[in-house]
Amino acid sequence: GCSDSDGVDMYGLDGEEMWYADFNKGEGVVALPPFADPFTFPGAYEQAVGNQGVCKANLAVNIKAYKNPEE
Repeated sequence: GCSDSDGVDMYGLDGEEMWYADFNKGEGVVALPPFADPFTFPGAYEQAVGNQGVCKANLAVNIKAYKNPEE
């Protein structure tokens, strides 16, 4: 969720997506099938929003420091 086009932060286990923060919708989404035991990630969306801010700030610093390198 650190670029202008990427709007998701995800938690997974063994390569399977369990939960993701959808920044476009402004909410966390449990991505497990209906037969799985339900669970919650209290505060995970707020943490993802904070991490996104830190990541974008770090990205801006690196772009300036490295004079906008190619991807």
